Amino acid sequence: MSTTPHSSSAGDQRRVAFATIVGTTVEWYDFFIYANAAGLVFAHLFFEPAGAQVGILLSFATVGLSFLFRPLGAFLAGHFGDRIGRRAMLVATLILMGASTTLVGVLPTYESVGLVAPILLLLLRIMQGISAGGEWGGAVLMAVEHAPAGRRGLFGAFPQVGVPLGMVLASGVLALMSGVISPGEAFTQWGWRVPFLLSFVLIIIGYIVRRSVEESPVFEEIAATKKQTRVPVVELFKKHWLLVIVAALVFAGNNAAGYMTTGGYVLNYSTNPHGLAMDRTEVLLAVTCSAVVWLVTTLLGGHLADIWGRKKTYVAGYIIQILTVFPLFWLVNTGNIWALFTGLALLTLGLGLTYGPQAVVYSELFPASVRFSGVAISYAIGAILGGAFAPMIATALVQATGSTTAVSIYLLLMALVSTAAVLVIRERKGIDLGIGNQAEQEVGATIFDKRRHAPELAGQVAGN
Repeated sequence: MSTTPHSSSAGDQRRVAFATIVGTTVEWYDFFIYANAAGLVFAHLFFEPAGAQVGILLSFATVGLSFLFRPLGAFLAGHFGDRIGRRAMLVATLILMGASTTLVGVLPTYESVGLVAPILLLLLRIMQGISAGGEWGGAVLMAVEHAPAGRRGLFGAFPQVGVPLGMVLASGVLALMSGVISPGEAFTQWGWRVPFLLSFVLIIIGYIVRRSVEESPVFEEIAATKKQTRVPVVELFKKHWLLVIVAALVFAGNNAAGYMTTGGYVLNYSTNPHGLAMDRTEVLLAVTCSAVVWLVTTLLGGHLADIWGRKKTYVAGYIIQILTVFPLFWLVNTGNIWALFTGLALLTLGLGLTYGPQAVVYSELFPASVRFSGVAISYAIGAILGGAFAPMIATALVQATGSTTAVSIYLLLMALVSTAAVLVIRERKGIDLGIGNQAEQEVGATIFDKRRHAPELAGQVAGN
């Protein structure tokens, strides 16, 4: 069985890797700027009449609201990505995200225009959600479908790295504004707007980079043979609905834990004047440094997926995550900035090993003709089940119990569910991703499907 007839040249692979990293970094910078600002200033600026506690719940609810619209973005991008190509969707989602983020930077506050302010904020967050729902699938497919079969895990980790890089950039810029350029009240008055407005510059850079890469060789093969599926989403749910659910659950535990940092929860919890009251700039810097650790472990996760196999890497990551969800808050609750950083860094060890392999796992699970729809929709549903309302749930649990122990239990349960989902999928390392191998791709992705692949792949699966 040939596994590399449609892989790209080394030069193309490097260009695609760079383009996916840059584009995804810009997209997630935009997304995380909002989440961090929600934890820092939005409760006061847009939801002040609700009171401090309800205001922060509403602020985090707007973070979660965008996740509910990710499936819409996934459906749209998946349909057109499987019909007209991956690259076009990458450019479209980048522009939508950048425009939405830039406009948040010029929004009037509740004090200026009343209820119009939070309504406009919600609409722009919805646009961000639609963009994020479609962006990820295209980025990972461009990376994985261009990659040689033996290095798909590492290449698939490149767009994943854009998430912690986006977090580094977002929290770093906010720390600069909060601690140096517009400290104190100036940050609340105008400093928070600057990171949103910077998105306009970043979006131009991302657009130029993404327009420079070639279309995925797998999609070029699909287009050349005229084997596009008429309505990919219908075909996906008709034949592979169970696989979509399992793939979503694989991601949910990672996303729930990840949004303790990326969703702004730890940032709000540690800096809240009624709680730990830690220095805002110091916490932002700690979050930034922990995102660097997450970046490294994400790359490591992709690399190990090529060496150990996808499932073993995933299981190792979730075991680490299970072991760190309680120490995370034990360390944060000390009120010491170094302990907080240590807790976040420990958490990112498991996050990286369960995030780095995700792109290649998703890409190898779904058949070529519906692959964009499959990876995008599974990712969007997993994000809803995991991260959508994780900061809001965590806030509500602490308000109800007076302790972060309930939050750790919640994260533990999510990790256990995802571990079980990982055990349900089969190892597909080395499977040919081209449209010519569609028949083999259609079967055997989970243990519930008793039909096997070709004998040589079945032997490889048994060995993993």
